[in-house]
Amino acid sequence: QVQLVESGGGLVQPGGSLRLSCAASLSIFRFYAMAWYRQGPGKQRELVASISSGGSTNYADSVKGRFAISRDNAKNAVYLQMNSLKPEDTAVYYCNTFPGSIQYWGQGTQVTVSL
Repeated sequence: QVQLVESGGGLVQPGGSLRLSCAASLSIFRFYAMAWYRQGPGKQRELVASISSGGSTNYADSVKGRFAISRDNAKNAVYLQMNSLKPEDTAVYYCNTFPGSIQYWGQGTQVTVSL
């Protein structure tokens, strides 16, 4: 079964940093554009950042300059480096293809930004 497994979430204080990882079970994902999405409490799921198979990136305005998406195709992995975290970044973070595919939504990883 094809899977995308997120990890690296946790509790962090405002201004802190976290690095999220997404492990893909198949190397085929190296040919796909990938993205990180998030869903905050009482909010709809939103796109945070995307990266093409060639490494071109795009970010939501709310995270520009603070987050960085990257990928390591040799490891079938996608990462999200999150710096200068704010309470409004609190959410469950998911990785998926871009655009998102219903079959690949996983459990996500919880990020909580709080004192």
